[in-house]
Amino acid sequence: MARVCTKCKNEIPDSEQLDAVGGTYPCCTKCWEEWKTYRIMVMNELRLDMSLPDHRKLLKKNEKIFVGVLSPQGDVIDFSNEDNRKPDKPQA
Repeated sequence: MARVCTKCKNEIPDSEQLDAVGGTYPCCTKCWEEWKTYRIMVMNELRLDMSLPDHRKLLKKNEKIFVGVLSPQGDVIDFSNEDNRKPDKPQA
């Protein structure tokens, strides 16, 4: 079964080795590298301290929003409905 990136919606080749965490969504290597850069900006902007559990939870929430499995309102996105797979289309 072909894997599809939750961020860019492109098919992930079976030969592509995914990051251990990024592969759980699944998120392609290119998008996961974007997140690794973006998360530093999130930590700096929100002044997150990774020694605090609440701050780690907030970073994880931002990670899930970034890869497209969670809406900014905190709703889990159901990808069984094909309309939800279009990131540019506003959610109803």
